[in-house]
Amino acid sequence: MNPVIVVHGGGASNISKDRKEWVRQGIIKAAEAGYKILMDGGSAVDAVEVAVAFLEDHPEFNAGCGSVLNVNGDVEMDASIMNGQDLSAGAVSAVRCIANPIKLARLVMEKTAHCFLTDQGAAKFAAVMGVPTIPKEQLVTERNIKRLEKEKHEKGALKLDCQQDLGTVGAVALDCKGNVAYATSTGGIVNKMVGRVGDTPCIGSGGYADNDIGAISTTGHGESILKVNLARLTLFHVEQGKTLEEAANMSLGYMKSKLKGLGGVILVSKAGDWAVKWTSTSMPWAAAKNGKLHSGIDLNETSITDLP
Repeated sequence: MNPVIVVHGGGASNISKDRKEWVRQGIIKAAEAGYKILMDGGSAVDAVEVAVAFLEDHPEFNAGCGSVLNVNGDVEMDASIMNGQDLSAGAVSAVRCIANPIKLARLVMEKTAHCFLTDQGAAKFAAVMGVPTIPKEQLVTERNIKRLEKEKHEKGALKLDCQQDLGTVGAVALDCKGNVAYATSTGGIVNKMVGRVGDTPCIGSGGYADNDIGAISTTGHGESILKVNLARLTLFHVEQGKTLEEAANMSLGYMKSKLKGLGGVILVSKAGDWAVKWTSTSMPWAAAKNGKLHSGIDLNETSITDLP
């Protein structure tokens, strides 16, 4: 198989001009990092983990360092990962004070009999696994402090607008052995209640991977994505014979018409086809295949370059 990786940086209402180039470069570098692993013979799981961890470490994206703040001004993060070869999966939610929730999710997948650990249990497991804790201030950016202040000023804590910044990061990949995987990670939504968990760590909503179909990672309004099981719904349409684009349009259209929820998806099929679709204003993305890098942020805007 020719390896493929597709990465997204989250659906967004708009990305300011001064941030756009940072975001573009970040998403491209994440795709390149994942693609290098695939080209060196690495697994799809390795590739998506590395790509997402890169974005968690990048302060412009709502995951890891750069996560948005909850109502108390704290960072609580969610992540999940899945191996399409045997449907093994790992997820964590409401985790604090670790740099890379996606790495912890992978440890849940590979070192426990469970799929999903949350909050205190996830923290204890991280400690047992030797995952270092970091001061919570290291995850907080000045931009997100200002965003929380703005959100509190503009509306009460529970008036969560479906159309606001919908940042998540994610990746899907197909490796040379024909295995697929997905990884998704997020800081959630600005001014969320303490303990709020969205779609990102929920298998079938935040993503899904099955070698017999393909892999998907989602982004958007978490409550809407949860209600329609966006990831599995999209792959169901693929199973029914729809193309990746048709399947994405159908599921995103359903979520929008039924719930007014906006979002986006990235997909790779078992045959190595890929697609990116979104209903939010923009969605930074990049895809690497056959030595070419495709990328974009806004609708009808794609650039193609040769990979180094």
